[in-house]
Amino acid sequence: MTTTVPLRALVQTDHVLRRLLVVTAVDTVGRGAFFTLTTLYLITVVGIPAVAAGIGLTVAGGVGVLSSYGFGHLADRWSSRRLMVGLHLVEGIALISYVLVRDLVSLVLVASLVTLAHQGGSSVRSAVIGRAFPGPERIRIRATMRTVTNAGIAVGTAVAAIPLAIGTGGAYRVTMAAAGVLYLASAVMLLGLPASRVDVGAATTAGPAKPYRDLRFVAVTVLSGIFGMQFGLYEVGVPLWVVRHTDAPDVLVSPLLLVNTALVIALQVRLSRGTGDVRGAGRVMAYAGWLMALACLLYAAAGEVPALAAAVTLVVAAVVHTLAEITSSAAGWSLSFELASPDRIGAYQGMYGTGFALGAMAAPAVITATVSREAAGWAVLAVVFLAAALGVSLIARRAAGQP
Repeated sequence: MTTTVPLRALVQTDHVLRRLLVVTAVDTVGRGAFFTLTTLYLITVVGIPAVAAGIGLTVAGGVGVLSSYGFGHLADRWSSRRLMVGLHLVEGIALISYVLVRDLVSLVLVASLVTLAHQGGSSVRSAVIGRAFPGPERIRIRATMRTVTNAGIAVGTAVAAIPLAIGTGGAYRVTMAAAGVLYLASAVMLLGLPASRVDVGAATTAGPAKPYRDLRFVAVTVLSGIFGMQFGLYEVGVPLWVVRHTDAPDVLVSPLLLVNTALVIALQVRLSRGTGDVRGAGRVMAYAGWLMALACLLYAAAGEVPALAAAVTLVVAAVVHTLAEITSSAAGWSLSFELASPDRIGAYQGMYGTGFALGAMAAPAVITATVSREAAGWAVLAVVFLAAALGVSLIARRAAGQP
């Protein structure tokens, strides 16, 4: 019988985990500040039209889809530590290079480098977690990292309020360059990771990695990517819905985002319990599907009631949505590790990340199109999210030998 080490004790005793958490905190503070400013900087300071900026960032998203799988594959063949260091250096330099963007061409080039390094780095980091931590520990580690991520982004967003208040191009550039410098500092910290724990072993380097031939894993990847479009609701769907289709005050958009961030920080680790094996992950994923469907129906209901009732309904919807986000994330992490070949953990994590990258690319268009149809659109989203979650749950049950 294995003993589960308390998370606080694990953080205190495991220097690999501590270093990864520090790097995550530093990265996300920089990323939170940077991406709060990016769109406004491109449109108001550089002068790139909003439509052109959107096209440039969409093209960069396509590069991220390719790099997610590609670098996951490389993590099974090369040193993951060196890959993480290299990608952090590229991302840091690319973030700083945003201050040199002058037109659509330079935007596409710089944004593509940022996305390539970020998505590729996510796959490599997942491979590192899969190798460095055993079994159920991985899920607690991922949950803890996500908690740190949300806290870091919240701090970074608050920092971005300074250049927003100043309102000058110089203030924007200094803050964005500082975000890049934080990534360069993280690259130095990653040099301290021990190769013996994070790099692929000599015994597992032979032979090609082909997770795309694992139809079960491909199905989980596709369905998880579809469900992952729910992240786009907070970025696109909810702001659009609140402002254009409800009587709730427009300023409610920001508190709804704060509700999401606060709940993830408070509950991600706790609600990840019970997802450490395939059976538990499948069960929790089904719960997440029902919660997400309920959240969609609540969002729709907010468009049919007066201002005060709409505001209350939106807050409840945001809470339910966040619970679905938290539980589905934990279930997905578990399945992405437990259903993967242990000798090809990098390629499998890269494949899984590709599904989410494709979902992220599709989310703005899909969500805008459905939300614009008001209640009918929300009903479609509810069915899509529920079907995707129940599909993942079914695959997990069969993988666990359940009927």
